[in-house]
Amino acid sequence: MKKVITFGEIMGRLSPAGYGRITQAQSLNITYGGGEANVAGGLAHIGIPAEHVTCFPNNELGKAATGYYRQVGVDMSHTAYKEGRLGLYFVEFGAAMRPSKVTYDRADSAFANLNPADFNWKEIFNGAGWFHWTGITPAISEAATVALTAALKEAKAQGLTISADVNYRKNLWQYGKSVKEVMPDLIAQCDIIVCGKADAEDILDIVPTGAHKSGWHDICVQIKARFPNIKKIINTKRGQISASQNTLSATSFDGSKVIKSDTVEISQIVDRIGGGDAFMAGYIYGNLVYGDEAKSLAFAVAASALKHTIEGDINLSNLDEIETVMGGDITGRLKR
Repeated sequence: MKKVITFGEIMGRLSPAGYGRITQAQSLNITYGGGEANVAGGLAHIGIPAEHVTCFPNNELGKAATGYYRQVGVDMSHTAYKEGRLGLYFVEFGAAMRPSKVTYDRADSAFANLNPADFNWKEIFNGAGWFHWTGITPAISEAATVALTAALKEAKAQGLTISADVNYRKNLWQYGKSVKEVMPDLIAQCDIIVCGKADAEDILDIVPTGAHKSGWHDICVQIKARFPNIKKIINTKRGQISASQNTLSATSFDGSKVIKSDTVEISQIVDRIGGGDAFMAGYIYGNLVYGDEAKSLAFAVAASALKHTIEGDINLSNLDEIETVMGGDITGRLKR
């Protein structure tokens, strides 16, 4: 099977033990995470060859983060190293009515200051069939945007499937370009995007007109008209009962019909960070293995739901566990 390539920043993740608050902490647990890299990790863990491309500081933290993703089978052979710092984020986990909270410390990282010339995309995409990126990468810096633009040009030239989670992070866009200046040209290169109503408005100035059955269906029709290269638009829907209990479902639009998944209830959340990345990894897996949209959505939702029960950014659910939930069994019966 051809390799899946992802590109983006990996940060150090620091959190108090259990459900402690940052203000209480006298020590912090460290792990590593990044949206695109988490997709590669989720795929590698269930047997899909995956490589993540990034830039790390040339120090022990950069080496530790590289090793962390290699442990789950992610190819990190095109990692660039340079002087600088590793971006960080701090997480405290919510419970019941208290939400989880994330605090970022990622400015001026090695990735933000990467050299686009360090990435030979023609070589990187050799033997690859899929390229995935997110809207976080072009928000980080102009250098990251230049590197991503070159990657998309080469991926298109080599005929790779290109997917993106276009997620908008307002506070990241600080280098002089706006999301509306940058993102439309990047989105135009994609075959598949993850996009909700809020992102469509914030990035593309697209809002529902009431011409179709739902607001999301309506914005999908407008996106397809503006970006005819896009073949499918997908989105997840989260029901927020409390910080400890959510529901999850997904929807897909291919230009003619909307397909909806069943809703999965997540009754005891351990760690919701990386849930969207687990969904994307599951969706890519479904496309590569099943070739059926309904099954792809069901697998993706099951993968994401299970990620909520696992500590860390990467979905370490096994294939049989995902398929069990995909089949409707959420009892969590003891396996012997």
